[in-house]
Amino acid sequence: MFRLDLSKPVIGKASIDIDKSVDEVFSYVAEEFFENYPKWALEVVEFKPINNNKMAVGALARQTRIDQGQKTESTFEIIALQANELLELNGLSSPYRNSYHFQSIDNGKKTRLTFTFELLELEVFMRPFEKLIRRAIEEGAQNSLENIKQLLTAQVPESEAME
Repeated sequence: MFRLDLSKPVIGKASIDIDKSVDEVFSYVAEEFFENYPKWALEVVEFKPINNNKMAVGALARQTRIDQGQKTESTFEIIALQANELLELNGLSSPYRNSYHFQSIDNGKKTRLTFTFELLELEVFMRPFEKLIRRAIEEGAQNSLENIKQLLTAQVPESEAME
């Protein structure tokens, strides 16, 4: 008998190497997430931390996105924050999880940033489109990483700005 596994997540992942130290990349992406997220996630049209939470495990935020013409709103929680290693978010109003993994490479001169998006549930009628959904997730992940890289490499280092 053929059975669909409705709980099987749809996962998309992308990585990019950035010519900045892991400290710099982690600071920009994770520690300053509430300020910087809308800068790299261009599909986000409204974003706001809830209750002015500081960036820490348990902090909440609400976002409104327009993806492929569809407007969606969701609330998420920071579920993991490990210095220079990991930022993980979990959707509270929608079944998804995002993670940003930070890896120091090239003797600390560069950072490999890996973004993973997991759609934790997919409705039965959407299962035939799973490959297309995964591809769209991966494209979105790669676009976000490229935006992060562009934003970070366009920044003037503080030491040069003070000269």
